[in-house]
Amino acid sequence: MRRTGAVLLVGLAVVAAGIVVASLRVNPYLYFAGYVILQYVVIATAWNILGGYGGYVNFGTPAFFALGAYTAVFLIQTIRAPLPVLILAGGLVSALLGLGIGYLTLRLRGVFFSIATLALSIVLQTMIMNWEFVGGSRGLSVLRPSGPPFGSYVTFLFTVMVLLAVIAVTVARFIERSWIGRGLAALRDNEEAAECMGVPTLRLKLFATTVSGLLLGVAGAPFPYYVT
Repeated sequence: MRRTGAVLLVGLAVVAAGIVVASLRVNPYLYFAGYVILQYVVIATAWNILGGYGGYVNFGTPAFFALGAYTAVFLIQTIRAPLPVLILAGGLVSALLGLGIGYLTLRLRGVFFSIATLALSIVLQTMIMNWEFVGGSRGLSVLRPSGPPFGSYVTFLFTVMVLLAVIAVTVARFIERSWIGRGLAALRDNEEAAECMGVPTLRLKLFATTVSGLLLGVAGAPFPYYVT
């Protein structure tokens, strides 16, 4: 509990520092670069929950990220949803995809699981390329909302990504220190032995694919506003 509290305190300090940095008048490129770095922190942390803790190599990372981004584009086009709603919706849809992939690949292990996730990326890319509502193969430009809460919209997106990175690292740290993390480590080292010892390997796999998908979708949701 002390270590979890320390992680939370460090996370709050990082968020506060991010807000202070965002309030400074510096070259906007620094915020663009910082956003990308923090985005990859979230992506790497999400991948590590399944691939690092559980030992299941996921080649479908771009699919989950893209699903979060295109969920946001869909909501922007239909109801002009605010950014918090886009992030929640992108994370939820990607989490459901992760749960579905975990369920469909319950008995796949090693390279067979990796091939299945690679196929997911190809299928989703084909679907998006033929979905005219979100631009299809031409892509689509979206308009940023006017009047961000503070500073420019770039600094606002940077601050949002700071918060998302802190949340992702905190969640991963909590999982690692809990019985879930120990179960995933057993799953990674020897799945058959873990099952014999009573470790709920199937449920842990579903949990890891769902949480990993959730964080990847959350990372992708603000992306349409970043590239606009």
